[in-house]
Amino acid sequence: MYSDTALQKNVIDELAWDPALTATEIGVAAKAGVVTLSGKVRNYSQKYAAEKAARRVSGVKALADEVEVHLLPEHKRNDTDIAHAVLNGFIWNVSVPEDKIQVDVEDGWVTLRGNVEWDFQRRAAEASVRSLTGVRGVSNLISVMPSVSVSDVKGKIESALKRYAEIDAKHVQVSASDGTVTLRGTVRSWTERNDAERAAWAAPGVRQVQDLLTVGVL
Repeated sequence: MYSDTALQKNVIDELAWDPALTATEIGVAAKAGVVTLSGKVRNYSQKYAAEKAARRVSGVKALADEVEVHLLPEHKRNDTDIAHAVLNGFIWNVSVPEDKIQVDVEDGWVTLRGNVEWDFQRRAAEASVRSLTGVRGVSNLISVMPSVSVSDVKGKIESALKRYAEIDAKHVQVSASDGTVTLRGTVRSWTERNDAERAAWAAPGVRQVQDLLTVGVL
């Protein structure tokens, strides 16, 4: 357990450690395990990196991301140019089935829709957009609609969790029904929680993951 002051300092230090960030532009507040990020950054990639860095810190139970993206004048693009850049990015990314994804852009905010067979394709599509010039935010509404059986998905996920050195699998309960996997239990950090969720998404037949894991002391 960390005091609010110690947790705030740890998050600030992690932000400063990340070379993708200018940590002085981001404010950090902490109260009872809830960390709030504030301030302004120059692109969406920095906002995403700040959120990811904060979640890596032990003791962070919840995160409120109030960081705003303020583009430099030379980085602003109209929505048509951004849409073309997104589609071109999909063409060059072998993990993205571009013919299955629809793109909407409004005031620099990109919304992705469509159906793919695997979660890694959904994640790859979002990753292709995050670093594009002019993007202020991304809403990933892509659904995973696999064509494989889900009959043994529970066993595959439990086996995967046991192989992960950083996860104490006996504290994670897995249930699966009609392509939806639910994770319950307690993990020691946000990193463990993210690893458990990734393991669930990596199983064949998974269309949705309900992550009900809590971060706490085992």
